[in-house]
Amino acid sequence: MPWLLLSLAIATEIAATVSLKASEGFTRLVPSIIVVVGYVASFALLARALRTIEVGVAYAIWSAVGTAAVAVLGIMLFGESATLAKAFWIGVIVVGVVGLQVSGASH
Repeated sequence: MPWLLLSLAIATEIAATVSLKASEGFTRLVPSIIVVVGYVASFALLARALRTIEVGVAYAIWSAVGTAAVAVLGIMLFGESATLAKAFWIGVIVVGVVGLQVSGASH
């Protein structure tokens, strides 16, 4: 259950961050509402997951997966640059998250 909560925290953080870009500086109502609701939900879900998952592992996974996903969505949704260097570093983030999950699971 804590890993499901962490996954939902990541998903709501991603939705909130993408909506932050779409809100155009909080000038568009619907994306602005999604930002606020998404971040509140994300932190609430993350707090619940932290009851069981180590804070260092949970926060690293939450922030890294969110960062990688938002970078990919920025390319797909907003036409941001897609370079080999960016793809490489997103891959490094993913490998780091897998490493943290594997090392955290052994305790």
